Amino acid sequence: MHIKYHLKEKEMKSYGLLIFITLSMAQGVRAQELKEIGYQDKSQKLVGLLTTNAGSSESAVLILPAWKGIDDEAKAAAISLAKEGYVALIADIYGEGQIPADNTEAAKLSASYKADFLNYQHRIQLALDELKKQGAKRVAIIGYCFGGTGALEAARGGLDVLGVVCIHGSLNKAADRHNNPIQTKVLVQHPAADASVKQEHYDALVQELNDGDADWQIITYAHAKHTFTNPQSADYNPLMAKRAWNHMLLFLQELFIQ
Repeated sequence: MHIKYHLKEKEMKSYGLLIFITLSMAQGVRAQELKEIGYQDKSQKLVGLLTTNAGSSESAVLILPAWKGIDDEAKAAAISLAKEGYVALIADIYGEGQIPADNTEAAKLSASYKADFLNYQHRIQLALDELKKQGAKRVAIIGYCFGGTGALEAARGGLDVLGVVCIHGSLNKAADRHNNPIQTKVLVQHPAADASVKQEHYDALVQELNDGDADWQIITYAHAKHTFTNPQSADYNPLMAKRAWNHMLLFLQELFIQ
C-alpha cells in the first residue's frame, strides 16, 4: 500500500503566506528575544545576535546565515532553538558595515569567503569563541545556503563542535584541496531540485566524507528547490521545510545526549 502526502499548490501558497505574516508580526517580539553582541576580528567589528537565554544552558547552537548576512530565517531559527532549550548565536561573518545591498553584492562577497576558506573558518571560530564565553560547553553548528557551506568548512577545519548541519548549502570545494579526517558528525539537508548543486559536487562530498571517516548522513528532500526552508523565498516548500527542521532537531538531540 502506498501512502501519498500531497499539498495542493493553493494550500502551499496559503501556508507560505501564513508563515510570512507570522514572521513579520514577530519582528517586534524579536527585539526582546535576541540581543546584539559585539566581538572583534582585529579592527573589524562583528555584531551577532544572541538569544536572551544565554547562560541558562551549556548546550548551544551557532547559526551561520545565508549570503546576505543575518536575516529573518536565521532569527526565526534562533528563537525556535531557544524554545527547545538551546542557547543560540547568529554569527556575523561579514562584519559591521559590510552587509550586501543586493544579490550581486551578496554573490561577490560570499564567493570571496568560499575562495578564502581559511578566513571563513576563522570568522566562524571567532563566533564560536564568543558563544563559549556565554557559558556554552557543547556546541553544534547549523548553516543556511552560504552558511551551510560554512558548516561544512567548520567540519573540514576541525573546529571543536559536536556536529554540523548544512542546509541547502554549496557542497563543493576547490579541486586542489585534500580530503582530511573529519571528526565531527555531519548532517547535510539537500533539496533534490537544487539547480546550484552539480552531481559531481554531490559525489565529491560523499567521497570526502568517506575519506575522512566521518559520521555522516545526507537527507534529500523531494520536489524541493534551493532555498526550500525559507518562507520568504519562491522556493519555499512548507512540508519539506517542516521535515528538515524536525530532522535537524533529532540530530541535535542525538548530539547533546552523549
